[in-house]
Amino acid sequence: MVAVGPSPFSARLVRWTRRMAYALNAPWIALSVDTGVPLPPEQQQRLDANLELARRLGAEVIVMPGSDLAETLLRMAFLRNVSQIVVGKPQESYLWGLVRPISLVDKLVKGSDQIDIYVVPAASGPGRNRWKSWHRKTEKDGRDYWLAAGVTAAVTGAGLLVSAFTGYFAPGFLYLAGVVGLGFFIRSRWAMLLAAALSVLLWNLLFIPPVMTFKIERLEDALMCFFFFLVALSTGRLTSRLRIREREEREREKKTNALFLYSRAIGSASDVPSLISVAAGQISQIMGVRLAVMTPEGGGGKLRLWETGGEYAMDEKEWSVAVWCMEHRRPAGRFTDTIPVAEGFYLPMMSGERCMGVLGVRPEEGECLTAGQKDLLESMGAQLAMALEREELRAERARTRLMEESEKLHRSLLDSVSHEFKTPLAVIEGGCEKLAGRAASAPEEREEYGEILLAARRLRRLVKNLLDVSRLESGALKPKLDWCDLGDVIEGALAATREARRNHPVSVSLPPDYPLVKADFSLMEQVLVNLLLNACVHTPEGTSVTLQGGADPVRGQVWLDIHDMGPGIPPERAETIFERFRTTRPGGLGLGLPIVRGFMEAQRGAVSLVPVSAGACFRLVLPLVEHDSVPEE
Repeated sequence: MVAVGPSPFSARLVRWTRRMAYALNAPWIALSVDTGVPLPPEQQQRLDANLELARRLGAEVIVMPGSDLAETLLRMAFLRNVSQIVVGKPQESYLWGLVRPISLVDKLVKGSDQIDIYVVPAASGPGRNRWKSWHRKTEKDGRDYWLAAGVTAAVTGAGLLVSAFTGYFAPGFLYLAGVVGLGFFIRSRWAMLLAAALSVLLWNLLFIPPVMTFKIERLEDALMCFFFFLVALSTGRLTSRLRIREREEREREKKTNALFLYSRAIGSASDVPSLISVAAGQISQIMGVRLAVMTPEGGGGKLRLWETGGEYAMDEKEWSVAVWCMEHRRPAGRFTDTIPVAEGFYLPMMSGERCMGVLGVRPEEGECLTAGQKDLLESMGAQLAMALEREELRAERARTRLMEESEKLHRSLLDSVSHEFKTPLAVIEGGCEKLAGRAASAPEEREEYGEILLAARRLRRLVKNLLDVSRLESGALKPKLDWCDLGDVIEGALAATREARRNHPVSVSLPPDYPLVKADFSLMEQVLVNLLLNACVHTPEGTSVTLQGGADPVRGQVWLDIHDMGPGIPPERAETIFERFRTTRPGGLGLGLPIVRGFMEAQRGAVSLVPVSAGACFRLVLPLVEHDSVPEE
């Protein structure tokens, strides 16, 4: 964890910590402590630049309210289980080191327990002038000094009025009450010290005998002045610290309550428009700014402007800044180093590695966003991004469920229709065979019966393909692997397609040592039947078909090519040829090749389209499995 402030040396600390985190392969945190004191514009801009640098380098940026830097750093370190804290080395002279109070490094070392403290020296340069720093701090806290002097003067006047009746002890109690009361209104410890010192000196000078002199005759009065100074100083300081702590707790509670209300509001949204509308209204109300929410629309880096909190006009310049913020996933626009002339501050809404959109913020004229406000805005943007991603996943889940139900209904319909068609087709096919075989039938009638029989057989193949697809998708297909001779499989497939390949000569070329394969005989026969029927249907009459096989012992494969010399398959359809309902022939269903692929994968094989100079060539591949012996017939 590295402490980041408005110092110009904080950028060096950030880079040093990034290198150390990279070497340790560990996440790292950049912590900025918001003391509640507004920073000058120059320092605020430098602080924003340092935090943005840490964010770009991969740090988790946290802005935490606190009055004591060391205490806040240690509290966050123990809360997040930090193992190393990186701070800058103080630049101070030797004499100042003798009189200054305990430093940040000393406080961290004292309270770090098992945490390592790394003190990184700043770049070489002139040391800081302590007098100028103290002088600037005195000018900044001038109100506290004037208030301390004014209250002390008022208490002195009141003491002069009552001292004649009560003695010199009553003014002392008035001074003590004044110092304690100042603790509720001033922050500077030096102003508190001034009030305590003035109270003691004026009490001694004006009220403790002898008056109008700083001489104290009685030891009791001297001890009373000394202890009065200690009690007044410690009580006033403790009161001031309690007030600061109370304000910090209120700020922390305000932020936590705002995030809780914001999360509950966006959690109740039912869709994206209502989600963005509620989020924009909540952020605009909590931050007191004009707000715009933009999400990606289509491609090309286009953004869609949704409902805005307050009046937020977008011109061409503002759109370009928002698009840049979306593309680079970095804050841009006002209060940043990227296009600072823009009127709005644009923050990407990140959910993990995804950018779900852009938040556009436009404060009122003359106002600026503090580091704490930017941190709160970033937290709200991240929650909105997660909510948008959740709605996107919900819509995707609904679409997926709808597709699954549609697919389930589709399979059920195909299965039902296929089973219902089997019996009528068998009856039609059997009746046509009987009628066509009667000798008394005229030749014209036999020809008509033959056409009906061919159509019935074609419809039966279609129904069989539908049933095979249903078996593949349901997982009911269980192949029975056994030793098979692909030569016998080819003969069975040729016999089954004799009628369809009547006008397509088929040649078979297998090597003499063609090995046996472990496959399901009936499934392999159906694979070859589908491929042969495809070759006959998609090629003109007279087109030859060649079946050629071989083995590849190096790859452990047995392959068989089915090559036709037809018009081939267009290149743009080669990628999707094995998908269901994809066909190159008008009127086809596109089920044959998906069934081929499913049957081959069920047998631990594969099918692919092999590039050839003419026609189309499908290659079947099965594993080459060694066997002990083959029984002789």
